[in-house]
Amino acid sequence: MGLKLEVLPDGDAASKRGAELIAAAGKEAVGERGEFALGLSGGKTPWRMIALLGDDPRMPWEQTQIFQVDERVAPPGSEDRNLTHLIGMLSISHQPAVKPMPVTSRDLEAAAREYEEQLPERLDFVHLGIGPDGHTASLVPGDPVLDVTDRRVAMTGGEYQSHRRMTLTYPELSRARQILWLAIGEKARDPLGRLLDGDRSIPAGRVENDAMVAVVDEAAAGDRRS
Repeated sequence: MGLKLEVLPDGDAASKRGAELIAAAGKEAVGERGEFALGLSGGKTPWRMIALLGDDPRMPWEQTQIFQVDERVAPPGSEDRNLTHLIGMLSISHQPAVKPMPVTSRDLEAAAREYEEQLPERLDFVHLGIGPDGHTASLVPGDPVLDVTDRRVAMTGGEYQSHRRMTLTYPELSRARQILWLAIGEKARDPLGRLLDGDRSIPAGRVENDAMVAVVDEAAAGDRRS
């Protein structure tokens, strides 16, 4: 597992660095392939990073497509939806093309297959977070979704924190050209340490990709340094 570590003084600095890395990857992707396929995870941690990215003039928004890494099964506009907050954070003049996960479908398994068909051959850049229990995306401890190897997008087998979820799978994350882990705050310290140690007993530790960077603040890093 190729995972580099960057430690920033605080959460705002880490969010800014994350936005810089995304913008740089976007510029590179557009220069090489004419478009930028970006995968963004949910949770509160990336909100500041996404807001900063929305104001970054270096970001090639007109050539960018945003795909969801995971989403809760909830009604449109619900505060439980990652999409609701993603749209709210992107206050920019040129709204990018956002590809929402179709979690309001009556047939969620078919909806997951539908989302697979929208994905590019490879996502250029994927942002991931890490929960206190070591989950990432909606790859959650003990769920059958952890063992899905023949799908790019899958549903969790049961509910997690009161919601069933749609998520990119390990094979899809492994296919990405780059992965950014963003971890902020003391609550992230233990799972981040396990991730950095390659602990495969947590879901995050099973993500395999040769181009990964963890951008974290000092509270999350603890005694670890870049």
